[in-house]
Amino acid sequence: LDVNAQVATLDRAFTLLADPVKAEDMKRYMRGQFAYFGLRSPDRRAAQKPVLLASQSATEAELITFADRCWQRPQREFQNAAVDILRKNHATLTAEALPAVQRWLTTKSWWDTVDFLSPHIVGSLVRRFPELVEIMDQWAAADNIWLARSAILHQLMYKDDTDAARLFGYCDLRAGDDEFFVQKALGWAMRQYSRRDANAVRDYVVLNGARLSNLTKSE
Repeated sequence: LDVNAQVATLDRAFTLLADPVKAEDMKRYMRGQFAYFGLRSPDRRAAQKPVLLASQSATEAELITFADRCWQRPQREFQNAAVDILRKNHATLTAEALPAVQRWLTTKSWWDTVDFLSPHIVGSLVRRFPELVEIMDQWAAADNIWLARSAILHQLMYKDDTDAARLFGYCDLRAGDDEFFVQKALGWAMRQYSRRDANAVRDYVVLNGARLSNLTKSE
């Protein structure tokens, strides 16, 4: 994969479709944290399709370099495109990619990247390389809220393979957290698992209701 050429391709395609009015609206919606071209998600995905197709022959190193380059660009659409391309190629990534994933989780952090990286990239890596679960335990206890959120959410796609003891252990660990994104992640993770074992989730919430935030319980 010619990383520089593919990033340039994205730049040209996104610039061609740029909408300054929508860009300002999107920037306000994200609390002014990021610049935007102003692309709707369907338009962005259509524009990035040639790069997505080219990425299927990429090595792990090339994918990481590509994502790093996208993370360096100011417009949020670059990071969103990188997440889509990483998702498409998640099976190419190995345990060695986790430090890079951690870098993306903790740089320009917000829910629109973290909530896709967590189940689709982190979750895939931990499922295929179980030794990484020890790092999830470290993330769950981390001061960085996005690492904690990622650890809590990494099992979202596991269905019957969910490690319930670990899930509820993370809930125990962060039950008293006053951070919105952590509280919401706890509720989201338990809601997802309730599709497999509603009684276990109900029992946990009843038993620990006094410790859990109202947001977690409503989720």
